Amino acid sequence: MRFVTMKLCSEKVSNAQGSEEEIESSLENSETWEPKIEGFINYLVDSKLVFETLECIVEESEDVSYAYFRKTGLEQAEVISKDLEWFSQQGCVIPEPSNPGAFYAGYLVELAGKSAPMFLCHFYNIYFAHISGGQVIAKQVSKKLLEGRELEFCRWERDALELLKDVRDKLNNVGEVNTMDDHHWPQDDKNKCLREATKAFRFLGEIIRLSIL
Repeated sequence: MRFVTMKLCSEKVSNAQGSEEEIESSLENSETWEPKIEGFINYLVDSKLVFETLECIVEESEDVSYAYFRKTGLEQAEVISKDLEWFSQQGCVIPEPSNPGAFYAGYLVELAGKSAPMFLCHFYNIYFAHISGGQVIAKQVSKKLLEGRELEFCRWERDALELLKDVRDKLNNVGEVNTMDDHHWPQDDKNKCLREATKAFRFLGEIIRLSIL
């Protein structure tokens, strides 16, 4: 997995704060993007389903590779539930998950049973996208619509980038030596992970668009 994470993600993660500032600046200067509560709630609902799916898979799977990614500190399903509960208390309607979130969650379940390397590629990139992009959206919503209220969605017990680095290091270690048979993951699996990373960002982009339409 080192091949995949180093090529696709390492430089981005090391510069994640800079990327976040660029995205935030772009949104602040945009004349067309104005957040709406309804759109942001839709984004939270679909994101919660995706995170629930990720967390359930790694918690319940018998695949040894997944055991290393339990309780990473990045988990978000529970905290998003708290934010949705708060919005509900303010009188907002909380919808059912829409097609983008439901489709991606189903895809993750199917993929997890077929290939640990490809599933873990999505696992990493979902949290990476959440930290580098999702937080920017949440901050803009908080600033423009919620009078600066800090959402649970934006909080971790430790620095989020440090937690993400821990996950990346575990991915590299698991990819170098498969704990089941003491062999490296085949190069073909690593190549497939590159394609899965592209899919991950496409699926996540569809969910993010829920917040801005």
